[in-house]
Amino acid sequence: MRRDVLDLRAFYATPLGRSAREMLGRKVEEAWGDARGLDVLGLGYATPFLDLARTSARRVVAAMPATQGVEVWPSGGRNQATLVEETALPFPNAMFDRILAVHALEEADDPAAVLREIWRVMAPSGRLIVAVASRDGLWAGAEGTPFGHGRPFSRHQLEALLREADLEPAGWTRALYAPPMAVMSRWAEGFEQVGARLWPRFAGLILMEAVKQTFAVKPRGNRARVRVFAQGVLSPSPGGPAPVRKAPSGLNAARPLEPSISRPSLESHTPSPARAAP
Repeated sequence: MRRDVLDLRAFYATPLGRSAREMLGRKVEEAWGDARGLDVLGLGYATPFLDLARTSARRVVAAMPATQGVEVWPSGGRNQATLVEETALPFPNAMFDRILAVHALEEADDPAAVLREIWRVMAPSGRLIVAVASRDGLWAGAEGTPFGHGRPFSRHQLEALLREADLEPAGWTRALYAPPMAVMSRWAEGFEQVGARLWPRFAGLILMEAVKQTFAVKPRGNRARVRVFAQGVLSPSPGGPAPVRKAPSGLNAARPLEPSISRPSLESHTPSPARAAP
């Protein structure tokens, strides 16, 4: 069962939640940059990280699972949030250029089905960022936070799940090195810088970027009638089997066509530069 939307909103209003919002939001901003003219989808509970895209993107939609509930977003403006069935999104094929999935997979009944639906609504040149609780991090056991519920993932488990849905991982990084305690939220920035160097494995979140795999359609052959000869009419050649010529050594085996993938934006887990305090 998913966490209620009221619990999620209450968490991100706390000092600890605001720190998590800052650390995770920074990674998304660094990966995507300006979303001007693009269509952006946030799936799960991604509204704390969509404000920057909303100012420049052509269209931003926050899709929240029915078992979680939905809130009006943004406050004080035209609503851009909708309640959805996570394995049957009410959007046409290949609609979104950028998709951010936060609190989307850990508590899903069928994470692979959710990713396959993301693949369907994702444009051929689109990019997806999935943020999940890390299996090795402290946040996966913190039940007072949304990241302490559902199933956490390791990096290899998340890669395998994405590939199962025909999504190719293009880069990854980590976030949330501070312990999940309210008293530590004021030092979250320092933990983010030091933790990436000293204990990178114990980060609270894994962020992975993926692109959509598309394949060439192979033509289907048609059946044709052939003449069948009676047994004994055509006998083997008395000279033995005919020799088989080898292909020239300069020829390589054919390779399937794949789309060109731009340089990944989440290509390492090096720490982000410190941001000046407002």
